Amino acid sequence: MDTLRRSLSRWKRFHIKVHLAEEDLLLPLTVRPRDTVMDLRALLVREGVTSWKKTFYYNSRQLEEHETLKEANIQNGSVLLLVSNQR
Repeated sequence: MDTLRRSLSRWKRFHIKVHLAEEDLLLPLTVRPRDTVMDLRALLVREGVTSWKKTFYYNSRQLEEHETLKEANIQNGSVLLLVSNQR
């Protein structure tokens, strides 16, 4: 049963949204639980959004580049905030 559950999780998809703070835009994305923040950045580039000098936040917590969505407890319907780095 565990093997089946692990196999099915490979195909599981979440529909999340990324809030682009500067543009005041919600961008829908389809992701997998094992995707990392770097994978999210690549998806955004395909959508025409440059995110390399921006930071992702979820529930007021900054997400790390190699953190998976599952590790960050991001689920179907979650909204991530993407803001420019303040330097």
